[in-house]
Amino acid sequence: MNLRGRRVSSPALAAKPETAKPILSVKNIEAIYNHVILVLKGVSLDVPQGGIVALLGANGAGKTTTLKAISNLIRAERGEVTKGSVEFLGERVDGMTPNDLVRRGCVQVMEGRHCFGHLTIEENLLTGAFVRKDGRAAVKNDIEMVFNYFPRLKERRNSMAGYTSGGEQQMCAVGRALMSRPKMILLDEPSMGLAPQIVEEIFQIVQSLNEKEGVSFLLAEQNTYMALRFARYGYILESGRVVMDGNAADLRENEDVKEFYLGIGDAGRKSFRDVKHYKRRKRWLA
Repeated sequence: MNLRGRRVSSPALAAKPETAKPILSVKNIEAIYNHVILVLKGVSLDVPQGGIVALLGANGAGKTTTLKAISNLIRAERGEVTKGSVEFLGERVDGMTPNDLVRRGCVQVMEGRHCFGHLTIEENLLTGAFVRKDGRAAVKNDIEMVFNYFPRLKERRNSMAGYTSGGEQQMCAVGRALMSRPKMILLDEPSMGLAPQIVEEIFQIVQSLNEKEGVSFLLAEQNTYMALRFARYGYILESGRVVMDGNAADLRENEDVKEFYLGIGDAGRKSFRDVKHYKRRKRWLA
């Protein structure tokens, strides 16, 4: 689809995310907060088995709400999914509790690096294994696996999480999710508030986990450039609707995406003085 909600004619942009069977399928969901505020308006997306899919858009577009609707955490914020369905591994899961979904292998890493500040890094990682019943030896092995992916966490394993850096807390949050042995991770704004070199490091680790451990990822991210470098497919949200989807390489080259999400138009990178032009061109939001 194009940014005005019309189906594009380009075969590349019309292509669906790979041919692998979806591990996650979201079908036409609507979400409401406080029984009044309609936030998601018919969002549909697929994540293929073993894939990395980016969910893109500006702040307030509905990315976080989409992830919480999938993980069923939306209910904790007086929200609910009123239409549509969510299927994980071929099973409908939108009526399950978040704990049940974690046990089935789908876990969300929340926006804002939510760690238990009063616990050490290692204790935080152990909390991620609360659903497991395979014994201490297996949990210990997985902690070492997390430390292999995140050497900084091994150095800080006995440090209180609340006194570590933002990048270390983000690594801890991802590592804690890994401790549940997930088949899929819903990763919300991993780049938020982090230095560019740390963002690069975290995305490289995400790619490694995908390739070596077979973990599928749905990334909600404002950093469109970084997300489209590592994802294979992308969906762009505007005001609670999917307005464009396509292969990551095609989205990177799309002129609308380059102008409105990467800040680059036909004449090169846009400056602050082009904001009025930007608003005038974005007629589909009216």
